[in-house]
Amino acid sequence: QVQLVESGGGLVQAGGSLRLSCAASGRTYAMGWFRQAPGKEREFVAAITGSGYSTSYGDSVKGRFTISRDNAKNTVYLQMNSLKPEDTAVYYCASSAAYGGIYRRPREYDYWGQGTQVTVSS
Repeated sequence: QVQLVESGGGLVQAGGSLRLSCAASGRTYAMGWFRQAPGKEREFVAAITGSGYSTSYGDSVKGRFTISRDNAKNTVYLQMNSLKPEDTAVYYCASSAAYGGIYRRPREYDYWGQGTQVTVSS
């Protein structure tokens, strides 16, 4: 059982930046970030393999967000730049039991954090 705790959310003006962190209770493998706005489905944001060598991003965040990880700290990060009001959502990190591969669907993940709110004002 892996426990995930997100942090770093908050209120920021459009054009600003935030860095989210996801601390795991143990070793993690393939990881991902998702977000969910009120009344909308959970949306894929970014994913990273267990090694950190491969990443993938949702179309709406490409070029603005960067996922990274520090396996020595069992922590995954999401650097969010050039934030837009439409980025407002609860952001969740997720962990898969698989080491390799990039996973873009929520059902491919085994563990989830509780979420952290990101609000971008215009």
